[in-house]
Amino acid sequence: MNSVMLATFAAAGVAIGFAAYATLDASAGTDAAPIADASGNLHVPQDYRNSYQFLGSWAVAADNGKGSKQLHVVYASPGTIAAFRQTGRFSDGAVLVKEVYQTATAQMTTGTVSRAQNLAGWFVMVKDARNRHPGNKLWGEGWGWSWFDKANPSKTTSTDYRINCLSCHVPAQASDWVYVTGYATLTGPLP
Repeated sequence: MNSVMLATFAAAGVAIGFAAYATLDASAGTDAAPIADASGNLHVPQDYRNSYQFLGSWAVAADNGKGSKQLHVVYASPGTIAAFRQTGRFSDGAVLVKEVYQTATAQMTTGTVSRAQNLAGWFVMVKDARNRHPGNKLWGEGWGWSWFDKANPSKTTSTDYRINCLSCHVPAQASDWVYVTGYATLTGPLP
């Protein structure tokens, strides 16, 4: 009888441990539901700067002259970076939010410096390993994709990810359409 009770308690402990892990995973922000409606229409997540993790930034060089013409600042939903570092892949439901800024460039004591000046808009991606919205033209290649102008973070101006988004990401196709080599938090050593 003691071995039956011990086995029952062990099974219950495993079930509780699994439930706690599942709750932790769900609370890690990997579910796309908060930023996508039932049809798959995305919006910029509210308060992402306080709840998401800073992933990294990119500077887009000026066409002529010194400095940068744009600065891209990228955030990842909670748990995304840790999951990627463990598996080398983005988890289903992971959200990436890129702020795109026009820059101001000036001479400073350190040299020519570009800084963020005017927000142009946001680019949002949601990892979609389950093919949640097969009829929506903004979902495909394992992601939901949308650009949002500064004036309206709730309504995308994108109409088809193949036309509006994919061409910029083709060089990153082998790394799940994301330029992961630019993010030391994903690929570099921990400080």
